[in-house]
Amino acid sequence: MTSTPPAAPASERQDNRMTTPPYRDAEAPVSARVDDLLARMTLEEKAGQLTQYFHFGTAELPAGLDIDALPPEHRAFLEQPAAVEAALEQGKVGSVLFVTDVNLTTRLQRIAVEETRLGIPLLFGFDVIHGFRTVLPAPIALAASWNPDLIEQAQTVAAREARAVGIHWTFAPMIDIARDPRWGRIVEGAGEDPVLGAAVAAAQVRGFQGDLGHDRLLAGPKHLAGYGAARGGRDYDDAEVSDSELRNVYLPPFRAAVDAGAANVMSAYMDLNGVPASANQWLLTEILRDEMGFEGFVVSDANAVRSLETQHFAKDPTDAAVRALEAGLDMEMAISDAAFSRLPSAVAEGIVDESVLDTAVRRVLEAKFRLGLFERPYADASTVNDVLDAIEHREVAQTAAEQSFVLLKNADRALPLSAEHLGTVAVVGQLADSRRDLLGPWVFDHDTAETVTILDGLRSRLGDDAVVYAPGAGILERKFPSAFDRADPTIVSTPDDWDDDGEIERAVAAAVAADIAVVVVGQRQNQAGEKASTSTLNLPGRQQEQLERITATGTPVVLVVVSGRPLDLRRSSEHVSAILQAWYPGTRGGDAVAAVLLGETSPAGRLPFTWPRHVGQVPLIYSHLRTFEPQEQSIRYFEEESTPLFPFGHGLSYAEFEYSGLRVDRDTMSVGDTAVVSVDIRNTSDRTADEVAQLYVHQRHGASSRPVRELKGFQRLTLGPGEQRTVSFPVGPEQLRYWSAATRSETQDATTVDVGIGPSSTTALDAVLTVTPAHAR
Repeated sequence: MTSTPPAAPASERQDNRMTTPPYRDAEAPVSARVDDLLARMTLEEKAGQLTQYFHFGTAELPAGLDIDALPPEHRAFLEQPAAVEAALEQGKVGSVLFVTDVNLTTRLQRIAVEETRLGIPLLFGFDVIHGFRTVLPAPIALAASWNPDLIEQAQTVAAREARAVGIHWTFAPMIDIARDPRWGRIVEGAGEDPVLGAAVAAAQVRGFQGDLGHDRLLAGPKHLAGYGAARGGRDYDDAEVSDSELRNVYLPPFRAAVDAGAANVMSAYMDLNGVPASANQWLLTEILRDEMGFEGFVVSDANAVRSLETQHFAKDPTDAAVRALEAGLDMEMAISDAAFSRLPSAVAEGIVDESVLDTAVRRVLEAKFRLGLFERPYADASTVNDVLDAIEHREVAQTAAEQSFVLLKNADRALPLSAEHLGTVAVVGQLADSRRDLLGPWVFDHDTAETVTILDGLRSRLGDDAVVYAPGAGILERKFPSAFDRADPTIVSTPDDWDDDGEIERAVAAAVAADIAVVVVGQRQNQAGEKASTSTLNLPGRQQEQLERITATGTPVVLVVVSGRPLDLRRSSEHVSAILQAWYPGTRGGDAVAAVLLGETSPAGRLPFTWPRHVGQVPLIYSHLRTFEPQEQSIRYFEEESTPLFPFGHGLSYAEFEYSGLRVDRDTMSVGDTAVVSVDIRNTSDRTADEVAQLYVHQRHGASSRPVRELKGFQRLTLGPGEQRTVSFPVGPEQLRYWSAATRSETQDATTVDVGIGPSSTTALDAVLTVTPAHAR
């Protein structure tokens, strides 16, 4: 970042006194600088600081373009950048998003800093979800690593690259709990569990933000709250969530993100229990600020303030702006005609008090001062290429991918494959050689030319002659196209004239002639993410038919699944030798897959959600209540087991681990005290590998019924051959306290608690801890 101080705004240069205003004193406390600047601002400038606009393009129209002849929506799109820049010149824009070119960020920043009255710098925001130029595994994959330290390191890479081009703020992490895999944005979160979700949320905030130095970003955890509970898994639909579930399941990741220092929070689109989240005073102020202690600023999701009118909550844009602001929303993300532009007139008419406006502006200005933007507003273009091309960033991406893979099945030790003893390997499936799809959704500044595909990874290790590739069956396209595809020239799809019959025959023939078939199945990246909900978990197109034809040949089959959600693998799991869930593994995904298949590293990822047998079971979670006739839990459906195909926390290894000596350091403790539960874990194999130890508890009785088991701690550890280590976890108020609908408060009961530590949510709860009333002995 450049250290050259920016030129003074035009109005300051013309001031004969040439005094430096206090808000420009870098040595002054942030609060004093904000006070001084706020006192100098007009109502229009204040509202401008609370307005964030998308910026599409360069604001320069092609020569000779007859813009009046274009359809209205096309004309509006082309005219939008110029309109944003005109508002910027008037001091009516506080933030811009979707700009990734360092020259454009610099040009826009110069307008804000050097051509407006007060020279307040812009905040540049962007969706840096799982990498910028170096694409990391998708967030659900990072969560599957169960390794917060690695996740923090990975998001630090993302922050460095984004900040290099002038981005200051990421709309991430997405920390919505997702318990319905039909919802497209399950790929963007950490799965179904609040304890794992909270740990992942805090790690991402630390990675993005750090100490808010010159190579870090403001983190913006989203979407407050309950967005992942949309009815039917349909994106943008409303959510009805009980107080108990909201507080015990959906809010803990937000509390963890706030505790980790998150500078921003994004509100959700949808109605939560009948009140739109973007104007929900209880949610944005009472919960987020009063209970959680959040001190940063809250931004809406795209056009969510204007949507308050669409949702028949607000009567008009002015009403929407006032109600959102008074509820605790500080900044509006808008495409055009921001509702917050009505705030000056609303103040003048007495509809809203200026002090409410000032409170929101103060929060935004504090973020800009904390980032040092008044002293260092511009990115240093000379360093961009070095940062974006850093090889160590690609190495982090590969390590993250390797640690995220979940070995779901490994019959008769089919994996790892031995490179020395392999003959011919048939690699089947379009996703095996799709550079764009391996990156996953929610990436916008990627370079597919450097993506390593699964085919690339295997060929680089085994040689071209040993690997035969057959793309096979086409992947059925979306019935309703993705809006995000229009802005992505790297999108791939199955050609319209694709000969499925012929390609499946060629794939089967390749498998027959090979010693082993690596069949890659799954969904394209645009079949996951925002606006990518699904009514089925089936493999798209004729992938299932092709897989059954290949398994029928007798050639051993290793199945590699590329997806951001669980898919229907009921029949597949019965007939293949091994299944590796590879998610969307990112820039170096192909190298990572090959390294795991060939045993260069042992898989140790664990499922961050319960894997259903088919879509008719969802939502299916491990931490359900016992309810009536718990002994029949597995036969709730009359025609098929109501159990998962793979349980939460499941994942196999090439090594073997033995758990022994489960113990609690006391038999009895009082409410408010903390016990320690320990277990010994030994690697009984002849190879070094990682294991993920997971602590589960169950409370037998209390003010409310509690789930049959709940994750309360975990640790990923590396053990060498024969090595043994003791793993310990606390069991105290933090683990046993919950929000009770009976007491309407946080509660810890005097009760009996069953405790267990093991490799998945199916581990036995063999230790017992008695919790007595406080101070009783």
